[in-house]
Amino acid sequence: MSLTPSTFRFELAAGVGTITLDRPERLNSLTFDSYVELGDFLPKLEASPEVRAVVITGAGKGFCSGGDRHDIIARLFERDMQGLLEFTRTTGKLIQAIRQVRRPVIAAVNGVAVGAGAVVALACDVRIVSDDARFGFVFPKVGLSGADMGAAYLLPRIVGLGRASELLFTGELIDAAEAYRIGLANRVLPKAEVLSAALTLARSLADGPAFAHAMTKQMIEAEHTMSLPEAIEAEAQAQAICMQHPDFREAFDAMVARRPPRFRGAP
Repeated sequence: MSLTPSTFRFELAAGVGTITLDRPERLNSLTFDSYVELGDFLPKLEASPEVRAVVITGAGKGFCSGGDRHDIIARLFERDMQGLLEFTRTTGKLIQAIRQVRRPVIAAVNGVAVGAGAVVALACDVRIVSDDARFGFVFPKVGLSGADMGAAYLLPRIVGLGRASELLFTGELIDAAEAYRIGLANRVLPKAEVLSAALTLARSLADGPAFAHAMTKQMIEAEHTMSLPEAIEAEAQAQAICMQHPDFREAFDAMVARRPPRFRGAP
């Protein structure tokens, strides 16, 4: 695999691709370049069957503090409407890439996740969170809509409409305990255990039926806009496809032989 990003680190081990936002001195704030590269990078994983699960984390004390105040926010005042729209579409492309990549994506939230950083964590399938982490959709604090990068689409699906509305209107910061209480965090652990736990879960998923996991993620996304009869039919077709995949037979043979399955199917 020859993916060599320049604005973050990427490592592949045991089927797990780990993306590390790597500006610890700026709490891993995002730049124009990192938005573009991350948004372009994730879809490339579709052509890499050896990547069977993904972890996103941050270097140092934080996960991601959002768009860089100097590299991005100050420079936005120089843009006209078309330039601003090009930027906001670029940020949204990153979130869309996380949701559409046919791999389980786990956020190892090792500290503050605010603004764009909170939405990146939100877009992941699972969030394992440090007990000192804080989340904030802080866009209203700088005079912007709380509905940014898909936050108003994703957050109500996870925490419910009322709580999502409050967070997106106020931009308030919440701690890890509150994030867990409302369902934004899947697990809360001591900081030193967060990345290890995320990698353990990712390796478990990477060892599993990758084709079926890819189908599960695709269906979770697609069914949001379906009626129940449409969703049931879509799942019937998806499951029939999975039943034709060699991993289904391997699971059965392993069960009969009383051994662990050896899934080899690509995502």
